[in-house]
Amino acid sequence: MKSELEALFVQQLKENQNIIHKICRLYTTDGDSHKDLFQEITIQLWKAFPNFRGEAKFTTWAYRVGLNTAITLYRKKKRTIDTIEFDNTFHKVTQEDYNFEEEEKLKLLYSAISELNDIEKALVFLYLEDKNYTEISETLGISEVNARVKMNRVKGKLRKILNP
Repeated sequence: MKSELEALFVQQLKENQNIIHKICRLYTTDGDSHKDLFQEITIQLWKAFPNFRGEAKFTTWAYRVGLNTAITLYRKKKRTIDTIEFDNTFHKVTQEDYNFEEEEKLKLLYSAISELNDIEKALVFLYLEDKNYTEISETLGISEVNARVKMNRVKGKLRKILNP
């Protein structure tokens, strides 16, 4: 029974690990922090997996566990002394067909998103993942109407940040 559960978890994790990587990208600024957060989210998913009832899709459940883990760790990190981190993710070898203009736009977007609060970040992330408002509301534990209202407010905030 336990090996079946473990095999199912590993399969689901392999198929959906991009969800975790995207959450990590949203809440971290360097490779080491990304790896640490990925590991922590994976641990929390494994701990909670025996209680996963399948009432929602695995991805919706993984978003919820992952975002809650990231937000919790992010809040703990905010209590520590801020340091300047060297962003080495942009110094790696790139492909010939790499679009630097697109990368700059993404950097600006992620910079703007980093100015949002934790819930707003999660909301934008799920929206950018093309999740409908029903899935967003289930994942964040808010009503669908509330998700729509918050998203409209966040869009306005991002416009102001990106176009001062």
